[in-house]
Amino acid sequence: MSAAAGGGGGGDGVIAVFVTVPDRGSAEKVAQALLGPKIAACVNILPGVESWYWWEGSLNKDQELLLMIKSQRSLLPALTEAVVQAHPYDVPEVISTAIDGGNSAYLDWVRSNASGPTAS
Repeated sequence: MSAAAGGGGGGDGVIAVFVTVPDRGSAEKVAQALLGPKIAACVNILPGVESWYWWEGSLNKDQELLLMIKSQRSLLPALTEAVVQAHPYDVPEVISTAIDGGNSAYLDWVRSNASGPTAS
């Protein structure tokens, strides 16, 4: 099986970042904040997430959306800052994990399209 068919293709710094948001408007605002300056190559908006969590001493349960963001490890600080600025929560979830393999052509596409803001 070739790497392009899903049998390999190391991530080489490609990451998936997960962010929860309260509603569609917030999801779109965060997506635009990341895609405009090419901090991310792709943002998937996944509905139907039920989150249970502690906040300020109380147990909470909310319906949220999950953003699955593909980017490069080197852009994580800029990505985190952009999420914090665009997000309505006081402490937004921003967690990342390395992608250690997959479709090489897709991973190359992520690297090409999450290139960071261009210098002017």
